Amino acid sequence: MSHTVAKVAVSTSTYHIDKPYDYLIDDTMRHLARPGMRVLVPFGRGDKKVEGIVLSLEDKSEYGRLKAIDTFLDEAPVIDDENIKLALWMSDRFFCTVYDALRIMLPAKMDFKRKTKCREISNTAGQEVQLSREQSAVFDDIMPLLKSNEPKAALLYGVTGSGKTQVYIKLIEETIRLGKTAIVLVPEIGLTPQTVSLFESYFGGTVAVLHSALGDGERYVEWKRIRSGEVNVVVGTRSAVFAPLKNIGLIVIDEEQEHTYKSENSPRYHARLIAKYRVTHSSGLLLLASATPSIDSMFSAVSGKYSLLRLDNRFNEMELPPVIVVDMKKELKAGNGGSISSVLKDELSKNIQNGEQSILFINRRGASPVVACGECGYTYKCKNCSVSMTYHATNKRLLCHYCGYYIPVPMICPQCDGKLKFIGAGTQKVELELSQLFPDVSIIRMDADTTSKKDSHKKLLSDFRNNEAHILLGTQMVTKGLDFENVTLVGVLSADLSLYMSDYRANEKTFSLITQVVGRSGRGEKPGRAVIQTYTPQNKVIALASNQDFDSFFDSEIELRRALKSPPVRDLISLTVNGTDESKIVTACDALLTLLQRYFKTDSKVSLLGPAPATVSKVSNKYVYKILVCCKNNKRVREVISQVIKDFAGDKRNRGLSIYADVDMG
Repeated sequence: MSHTVAKVAVSTSTYHIDKPYDYLIDDTMRHLARPGMRVLVPFGRGDKKVEGIVLSLEDKSEYGRLKAIDTFLDEAPVIDDENIKLALWMSDRFFCTVYDALRIMLPAKMDFKRKTKCREISNTAGQEVQLSREQSAVFDDIMPLLKSNEPKAALLYGVTGSGKTQVYIKLIEETIRLGKTAIVLVPEIGLTPQTVSLFESYFGGTVAVLHSALGDGERYVEWKRIRSGEVNVVVGTRSAVFAPLKNIGLIVIDEEQEHTYKSENSPRYHARLIAKYRVTHSSGLLLLASATPSIDSMFSAVSGKYSLLRLDNRFNEMELPPVIVVDMKKELKAGNGGSISSVLKDELSKNIQNGEQSILFINRRGASPVVACGECGYTYKCKNCSVSMTYHATNKRLLCHYCGYYIPVPMICPQCDGKLKFIGAGTQKVELELSQLFPDVSIIRMDADTTSKKDSHKKLLSDFRNNEAHILLGTQMVTKGLDFENVTLVGVLSADLSLYMSDYRANEKTFSLITQVVGRSGRGEKPGRAVIQTYTPQNKVIALASNQDFDSFFDSEIELRRALKSPPVRDLISLTVNGTDESKIVTACDALLTLLQRYFKTDSKVSLLGPAPATVSKVSNKYVYKILVCCKNNKRVREVISQVIKDFAGDKRNRGLSIYADVDMG
């Protein structure tokens, strides 16, 4: 009899046993069954009821005896055929289960019953956007790509303040006129409210928003609006790339270089790759945009894979802010051991007197990243992780930023009763220093500690926009996307922090952070300036970032990548093994390396590095080791990696150990 068997992706299936499982459909439910519906099915020896998603319907099965579907959870499919194909593609590319790939496309709670208040949305659109001559030229160059019946990709490289967003809006207007839809991705939740407000002012109630800070009910309501066809434009963070829009004509990834577009949990996807897949299957346009494009994207542009477009001037024709580089070694010699140099202090004083605002950036939260004994050298480290504990002044605790473990701040060294030293500075310590230097000046601090509550990003930025504070101090969330007319001074307090990480992208991240935060200054009618504090003023990366010289930075960095044979010249796939028994991990990794060597022994284009402890070698009482596969990411390599993971997970000697693969996308 036809359509009696459903092939189901099951939620509790792990990657090494992942496959579509066959289930019978009871006669009473046969008329309900459709691919893309959620079901409850018995799974495993105990027939535990677990959730699954129907992938397809068949009239027979190769297996003799089948269990039956228990319940259909939906009255209609919640996943369409296009998304099922995407999930199968993701399983191959990102070494995840099909169910995990499908589940990330859906709201967290599909069965949400409590009545949820909808967002207040203006249904009236504003005046058309007006473009400058340079913006118009870029828009005219992009339009043929947008109108093409073939999928296209382009990189828009525009200096900070060049008005890239106005180009997005104009392109979305044309996309809608063509009868198609658009997605705009931003890297931070903090940027979403102002971006949504801007797009709603142009497109009214046809804009939806998706990001992780929405409550379950809110996200479900927005998802239903999109799926029902009420929406033409979706704005959101990484997961919004899965928005259930039909006929996608344009996907914009703003600040495309940001690491937040890469998921750190399964499925470990990059939004850029998902966007490429979606525009390929809808014959749309992918527009990547940034003032500091990723080396990967610029490499694709200069090699002809992407069209390259440029905005070399600010929208208001103002000059980019001049930069003062301060050598902090000289400050120390002069007796200033604080976080604020004498130069920056003077510049802040000028701004306060002139009624102008300032943004200060330091890439550390908390008060002091290290607490140590000044006599015996004892350092407080997390008992669960291989990292130092950070002192947080607001609650007088030492906190681990990896596992959350904390202890009260001790008074003396536990080893020698010596006096403790609080070394280094984070946002809390800098805030205290500023309040001592400028006791009558209001300061807003933005970091993970002050933005944990719902809508806190929006409130803090709104207060600053309304001139309720003279200084905005924060971590990376203040470096991008913010546009305040009254900000005429930006300070980078420790430009060296990200420069010496054990990461081949350290130069790229440092250049991007400095360039982006400097670009927050002088975006209105008043000229701006920036102060960069560093202990290595002669460093080439810092010098190029100070001059906003991305072209020269790219030229030097791509040569370094070629020498190192690192992305984008070659691909990297990391295999990570973790567990509580370090010696067992080392033994397992040695065996894993031997297995990989056997598979790739005839492939001269594949090289293996490791095994070695991860940069943070212990997290939450689990040791972490890695093996790097340097290769060309093709089907054969992925098949080998997939088989190795399955072999590893199926080996009884590896019980208690976990393994996963991660494709490095820059």
